[in-house]
Amino acid sequence: MTATRLSVFPLAGALLFPRMHLPLHIFEPRYRAMVSDALARDRRIGMIQPRDASDPPTLFDIGCVGRIADVEALPDGRYDIVLEGLARFTVLRELDVTTPFRQVEAELEAASEEEALALAERASLEMESRRFADGLGYAVDWEAVTRLDDESLVNGIAQIAPFDTASKQALLEADGLSARAELIVQLMQFFGRHGEEGGVTLQ
Repeated sequence: MTATRLSVFPLAGALLFPRMHLPLHIFEPRYRAMVSDALARDRRIGMIQPRDASDPPTLFDIGCVGRIADVEALPDGRYDIVLEGLARFTVLRELDVTTPFRQVEAELEAASEEEALALAERASLEMESRRFADGLGYAVDWEAVTRLDDESLVNGIAQIAPFDTASKQALLEADGLSARAELIVQLMQFFGRHGEEGGVTLQ
């Protein structure tokens, strides 16, 4: 692992994974400044979830750093960007800075190749995804889904599924594709069941 300085963007529900993409619309002045700074330096931004709603919020310990792969600067100063995930990171400490955006010293994980799912794991994930999407009334192109590789399928579901912040964080922190796929199935079963009963509000 390598220690590095990162500008961080705390955003609940927004997960970035290595080799995945995350589109973002940047409109707050402090984050417009962050994007401008990143573009002038190494194009890197650390995505991380807030633990709470305090101001400033406490951050989770683990996030994912991304590189600005695409950017559109809008006339009024806003940006539309696409981040390409590079590596997960662990926050070592928050830095005392004068910038309007927060910065941390973080340790980056070494890049690793994701393993493939077993056939039974893939089948279970696809089956539970269909049941979950049908229960929520989502329209899904299942033929396109079946063509996705395992990593794109698992991490794509983790990005878009309407789970709460703590569940999303657990998915980010899961070690390996198999563990993440298993957790997704468990979360879909839990949220699907409790959503029907009105016991859990889907975000």
